[in-house]
Amino acid sequence: MLTIPGIGGSGPTHWQTLWEKEYGFTCVQQREWDTPDSDEWVETINNYIQKLDPANLIVVAHSAACVAFIHWVKKYNVVIKGALLVAPADADAPTFPPGTSGFAPVPLNKLPFPSIVVTSSNDHFVTLERARQFADVWGSQFVNIGEAGHINVASEYGEWQQGLEILNDLDCI
Repeated sequence: MLTIPGIGGSGPTHWQTLWEKEYGFTCVQQREWDTPDSDEWVETINNYIQKLDPANLIVVAHSAACVAFIHWVKKYNVVIKGALLVAPADADAPTFPPGTSGFAPVPLNKLPFPSIVVTSSNDHFVTLERARQFADVWGSQFVNIGEAGHINVASEYGEWQQGLEILNDLDCI
């Protein structure tokens, strides 16, 4: 498992960090967390993935990292085992964090491996309709977990047991 945190990183009580500690997942460490450049993030993601066996790799991305990961897929077209894309931020929307570069437009290409998009009905960074569009064009299973904000610490998501269950579903596809 390879986790890819979004802007700002995950922090010590974020579900990604807790999963990394509990289950030994590897976390992508970006050089710049607060004002990222998509091209740099994509290259960093690629550096991590090159060291792993793609056939057995599941990526767990959150927020803007979902977009960077989709850019990585478009650029490198490497087939991995699967991806869990949680709260994919809409880089084309005015709510996307300022100070970033290269994330827009969000690639709308079908992924060459199984994936699940998890979203909530009240995420400030992506509308439910846009998240559904992402899932449709990426060929992902779509999971709406209800009013869960951005599915992060601010939304009071710590360990996030439901996310582990969804991840387990992806591992069984």
